[in-house]
Amino acid sequence: MEPAGDTMSIAEMLDERRHLLEVAHWMLGSRVAAERVTDEAYREWYGLSDHHRARIRTPRAWLTQTVARISLARFDGVPGAAADTVAGTVGQPERARTGPADHALRSLRARRARPAPPRRQDRIVHSVRQACADEDTAGLLSLLSCDVIAFFDGGGKVRAQTRPVVGSERVARSLVTLLARHPRTTLCAHPVNGRTGLVARYADQVAAVVGLDVAGSRVVRVWVVLNPDKLRSWNRSRS
Repeated sequence: MEPAGDTMSIAEMLDERRHLLEVAHWMLGSRVAAERVTDEAYREWYGLSDHHRARIRTPRAWLTQTVARISLARFDGVPGAAADTVAGTVGQPERARTGPADHALRSLRARRARPAPPRRQDRIVHSVRQACADEDTAGLLSLLSCDVIAFFDGGGKVRAQTRPVVGSERVARSLVTLLARHPRTTLCAHPVNGRTGLVARYADQVAAVVGLDVAGSRVVRVWVVLNPDKLRSWNRSRS
């Protein structure tokens, strides 16, 4: 079974966003405007139905065309009206999309199993890191509970899963795809919210933070932060 939805490697994900920013900057001549246009293009992408997105063969080309269209529209509109329109839509698709997920998170936290002791957590997280680094899907499967759930927080600013991924096979394939080996990508164990988790870097910048909930000897929950805004504090701490 292939990973569902918008699963892609960190390298592909960041390269796509950088490409869109470059297109918008070339057209508008402003980095701030380029960020806004790129974010708006991703909001349009996530505003499509799952069926519509699945029919788009080359999402990067679709997003590039959308960035170009939005940029051109800024030359033709009244700036104030355009700003009002954008302000009225900022956050709305994201809230609607994450509402059910937020409910699921509260429910899952309420019935979460007793966490594993720190030494066992460390051992399992290091094994997960090695399996992901080796692109060893079978090895990763042996570390996940059969009903493991993974949540991906892209914040609508990169192409990432918008719904929880359920089941060991789908979660394993999603993680292996996301954390695929690349010359500029590194993956290491690192404290995340007081427990051992994983941090993925691309070109020395933190690109993903992965929290892992371990119960018994298996991972039962995975939390992946990909939202560039939420990762700024991680990157500032390194500068």
